[in-house]
Amino acid sequence: MGILTTLGSSLNHMTSKSIVLTSRCPEKPDESPEAIATLSLAADERTKSRHCFAQAGLALHLQLPRGTVLRHNDLLCSSDGNHTVRIVAQPEPVMTVTGSPSTLIRAAYHLGNRHVPVEIAIDELRLAPDPVLRSMLIGLGLTVTDGLAPFHPEAGVYGQHHPQAVHG
Repeated sequence: MGILTTLGSSLNHMTSKSIVLTSRCPEKPDESPEAIATLSLAADERTKSRHCFAQAGLALHLQLPRGTVLRHNDLLCSSDGNHTVRIVAQPEPVMTVTGSPSTLIRAAYHLGNRHVPVEIAIDELRLAPDPVLRSMLIGLGLTVTDGLAPFHPEAGVYGQHHPQAVHG
């Protein structure tokens, strides 16, 4: 479940506040108010356009356009334009897969054929832990390492395109 953290003193006077977040803020930081909270979400939570998070007297209601995929550091604006909340990619259990480029391409093909959410980088793949997929990947000659990291799976060709940084 997402983790809500309030920031600064802007919420100290709020005993019970409900904020409806309806859109991404403009990409120009000077046009958005300072973030009043951060919302740390796992990959599957960042694909939900309707959700409610509450903590310490603050309730955040996501009412985003259908198909919205939130990314790390996105800023969401309230319906009244007075509040901003920063999205953080929450670390979660993942398998990181490394090997030769040609074998990683083959693995990406097989994972995609199974409709598995995959994060693709130049030198690695990342996916949710699964013992069957682990065996398949090891069988292809790849190295699979378990870890805890933010997970940014590809949105797919029909998902909203949103630039993502290649991690290293």
